[in-house]
Amino acid sequence: MKKQLLASLMAAASCSAFNASATPTQVYWGDTHLHTSYSGDAFAMGDETADPDTAYRFAKGQPVIHPYSRVRVQLERPLDFLVVADHAEYMGLMQLVRDKSPLLEKSDIGKQLVQMWDEKGSKAVYYNAAGSIVKGAPYEELLTQAIRQPIWDKIIDAAETNNEPGTFTTFIGWEWSSMPGGANLHRVVFTDKGGETAKQFLPYSSADSDRPEDFWAWLDQTSSETGADFVAIPHNANISNGLMFNDVDSNGHPISASYARTRMRWEPVAEVTQIKGDSETHPELSPDDEFADFETFEHVMAFNSEADAQSDQVSNYARSGLKRGLEIEQQTGANPFKFGMIGSTDSHTGLSTASEPNFWGKFGLDSIPENMDQETTPHADGWSMSAAGMVAVWAENNTREDIFAAFKRKEVYATTGPRMQVRLFGGFDFDAADAQQNDLAEVGYRKGVPMGGDLTKAEEGKAPSFLIQAVKDPEGANLDRIQVVKGWLDADGKSHEKVYNVALSEGRKDRGKDTRPVGNTVDLETGHYQNSIGDAELVTVWQDPDFDANQRAFYYLRVLQIPTARHTMLDAVALGRPHDEVNFPAVIQERAYSSPIWYTP
Repeated sequence: MKKQLLASLMAAASCSAFNASATPTQVYWGDTHLHTSYSGDAFAMGDETADPDTAYRFAKGQPVIHPYSRVRVQLERPLDFLVVADHAEYMGLMQLVRDKSPLLEKSDIGKQLVQMWDEKGSKAVYYNAAGSIVKGAPYEELLTQAIRQPIWDKIIDAAETNNEPGTFTTFIGWEWSSMPGGANLHRVVFTDKGGETAKQFLPYSSADSDRPEDFWAWLDQTSSETGADFVAIPHNANISNGLMFNDVDSNGHPISASYARTRMRWEPVAEVTQIKGDSETHPELSPDDEFADFETFEHVMAFNSEADAQSDQVSNYARSGLKRGLEIEQQTGANPFKFGMIGSTDSHTGLSTASEPNFWGKFGLDSIPENMDQETTPHADGWSMSAAGMVAVWAENNTREDIFAAFKRKEVYATTGPRMQVRLFGGFDFDAADAQQNDLAEVGYRKGVPMGGDLTKAEEGKAPSFLIQAVKDPEGANLDRIQVVKGWLDADGKSHEKVYNVALSEGRKDRGKDTRPVGNTVDLETGHYQNSIGDAELVTVWQDPDFDANQRAFYYLRVLQIPTARHTMLDAVALGRPHDEVNFPAVIQERAYSSPIWYTP
């Protein structure tokens, strides 16, 4: 059994590389995708006790009881903000069935589920209920306000009780879990408002509709009626079966400018790294990118099906989605995929943990090494899961208002777990001296735009330059490199991509694929590594050498650490098994992805 968790990720102020007094924004760390026992799958797979209040207390650094192993667990470095995002579909139903609630006695299906629990257990109840949603035949008797409102009120009250403006921010949210044919079209959604407003509506679920267009229409209507604003976040495009960044809408019609504007109104960011794998890119899509094959997870979430992800990978990954967005914008005048990039866990234990050495799995079931061979999601086991991710937000203050605004303007970035601090500014007047300034952020905001921003109409003879800084997690590994990923359209409207090494540690020079690797210090018997390679900080000003002022483009950062141990290698060693027996890499290079900056002629 894993020892008590003491690892989290540090508070923003603990890294001295940034001059906080001169910086208009600070970095805040959070998780916008955490499930508790109120999610049916979490309950059925080993979390019957970690409720929303437990999740918030754990995120704030308080000790809690692990819902499966029953050991005491605690974050040494608390989070700054959290969204409890339980599935809207049959939210809290498992507790009602377990407790034989009188509310269930009023319906035939309610009584049947209670009997099923007694005869076959909680998993049978969960798969039966989930199957009704997937089949498009939800149990209407279980979707009444009398059943749903008390659970929703408990979630709201937990968020309100734990919200501490300036210290720890809670957001009221849920997950809309659309899954047509087993394809993942899920969105996490949260509001900027508090409990009084949130109690005026019930969470929209895929039992209402599995079409994104209907979901957005509900957001619009609810916003008009209550004054609430919302951020909706697509996740796991990697298992969307070619649907998440498709070039057609739910009716099969080409994406229109109206569709694009509506989508971007509600979905300013996308979750590109989490427990069910990484969604930045795929080696089939980026064959010239030596770091493209990272935490690849290709199982769709089909129930009672052997289906895996189809071959249309273009619609499954963020980089190709960003490129497709440029193409659609060229045709329609609006970009449906102009999103920032974040990470979050999608943990179903009520515990937000993304650290490889102390990863608690996706579910309670796979939180201990002895259970890693057991299936946790359809056709995947605990070894398949990734210890990821986190979202970093550049905001003025740790409040609902300021953090929500940062999501809207896309001044956010993803990491796969470590707390690397990453800055990206774009403009036309940065020079090499700017990288040497102590007040780098002040210079960046004054002379350019931050990640998530836009550049337009370059003056003749000028190419955009980027002020870039990355600082290691002070309690983590050194940095290997900073890369700029560029996507652009040629004169024929076809998209392309290129990855540039813009800052290499140890003074290495960029020689393409012949660039000397940073090395590997991981001890395969212990999992320990040495910070004897790499750098603690990388700073540069980079100018696009291939810029064409007439071409639409985007630029984002990918920051790589030196190699460290993957959680599966640590578990294999703990179990006395050869680490290569589990068919996953022993070491990985953790990373960060910034939100892009876009250039429009």
